[in-house]
Amino acid sequence: MLSTRQRPLLRALLAAAKTADKLRPVATKYSSSSATTIASADKRPIKSMRESIFASLELQPYPRYTPVPEIPVLSAQQIHERWDGLFGKGEKDEESLVVVQGRIRSKREASKKLVFYDIEQEGGRHIIQAVVSQKRCNEQPASGISFSDSNRILLAGDLVRIAGFVGKTGLGETSVFATRNPELLAPCLHTIPTRSGLIDTQKRFRNRHLDLLVNPRARNALETRAHVLRYLRSFLDSRGFIEVETPVLSASVGGAAARPFTTHSVALGEETPLFLRIAPELYLKQLVVGGIDRVYELGKQFRNEGIDADHNPEFTTCEFYQAYATLEDLMQTTEQIIRGMCEKVAGSTAVQVQTDNNGGMLEIDFTAPFRRIHVTDTLYEQIPELPHDLDSADALPAILNILSQRGIAVPRPHTVPRLLDRLISHIIEPQCQQPTFLIGHPAIMSPLSKETGDPRHTAARFELFVNGKELVNAYEELNDPNEQRRKFAAQARERNDQGDEEVPAPDAVFCDALEFGLPPTGGWGMGVDRVVALLAGVRHLRETVSFTLLKN
Repeated sequence: MLSTRQRPLLRALLAAAKTADKLRPVATKYSSSSATTIASADKRPIKSMRESIFASLELQPYPRYTPVPEIPVLSAQQIHERWDGLFGKGEKDEESLVVVQGRIRSKREASKKLVFYDIEQEGGRHIIQAVVSQKRCNEQPASGISFSDSNRILLAGDLVRIAGFVGKTGLGETSVFATRNPELLAPCLHTIPTRSGLIDTQKRFRNRHLDLLVNPRARNALETRAHVLRYLRSFLDSRGFIEVETPVLSASVGGAAARPFTTHSVALGEETPLFLRIAPELYLKQLVVGGIDRVYELGKQFRNEGIDADHNPEFTTCEFYQAYATLEDLMQTTEQIIRGMCEKVAGSTAVQVQTDNNGGMLEIDFTAPFRRIHVTDTLYEQIPELPHDLDSADALPAILNILSQRGIAVPRPHTVPRLLDRLISHIIEPQCQQPTFLIGHPAIMSPLSKETGDPRHTAARFELFVNGKELVNAYEELNDPNEQRRKFAAQARERNDQGDEEVPAPDAVFCDALEFGLPPTGGWGMGVDRVVALLAGVRHLRETVSFTLLKN
């Protein structure tokens, strides 16, 4: 029976619940996803029952966090490291008071007067047992509710704080023996699927918070990402590179061939289109013109393209530009970065990767030097009938015929660079399971790169492929403003004549900057998400980011 003082609280709580139900459709309408979450699909009365209990006890389930006076907060890992080897079975140090806090992983009631809790921290990586007995807790009650009520309201998933001393149980398990009632810091109003697991892809990524709680591998991928980003910054910082930030939103787009996301600014008006960047390259090279000889940026790029295991519309790259660096310098730097990163993150120069859905595994060895394949030589060896003048009007139909004879489909628009890229992806890239540099690309494929001087017109460029996927793209930057304008004009004809929307419009501002002198410069770009996927042992890029886009 509720007291006169408790009834208004319960009525207010029920009214708030009704208001929340009315607002749910509005929240869903403006949510980033209209898909049902596990919380919204849970029709069991657990939430309403628990909220009623909190109200009946006049308990604030979401209290402000205040420290426990004069008692240190220790992590489960610290407690185990300090006390695991000190005590025998049943021994206790009643003078060593500590506070432990975290999420209840499990609750075991030995009797009405004795309860065991497993408290997990760091997503379940560290666990400490708490022993809560009525005899000890009654000595120093910390709340206005009884021992029975304070333990009755706690369930698996709740976030709690427990103060007590450290010792070992009769079975020899290091534990915190509570000297006051456990304190609820935040309740979990739905069941965490710890036992049943969270396997379905849609459920996992629409409930990423639960995915991280239930699947240790999900957290491992995010930690691997943090290690990769930290390593890249450390490597470049230690070699005198300056990290910068260039515009993500701009009135021009360039540095790569991709369809951009387009938007408008209220301040600038509908007549001024703005773009999310597809690459920071042109800005970074202008900084080199400005005297920053070693510059890099780690940041997000946005390309309005499809979503699959190797592509995501929003992704992270690392690009650096180094004045007076040759292609050979960049290849040696790449070997150092990849090998050092692998040792730092994976603890070895070799990693195991899954090659198919049937569990096939391959060991990737990052020991230098990496293998090299000359693209132009290989293409002409494999396809003797490939036109030698790729700039001629006859090149496009000839290459289309070659692709047709080989049964290789090519979506429109048809341009020579696109068709050559298609040939390379079918003939050469499958050979690149171990780390492989592809060098000597036809110059027509690289409008921002210098040429090698080879009579066959090859680009001073390389790509690094591992496990059949491109990880790095680098070249000696074209710094002749007139030649750059000519190549931009050729791209513009592809855009206008063949309707290739991925070809960016010529950037006159960038060409004007080149007239002030860009030193001979090596440019380098890495797809961070793909590297993280490789080192974390996951096959889809969505595993490497905290949250990902999903189709409704």
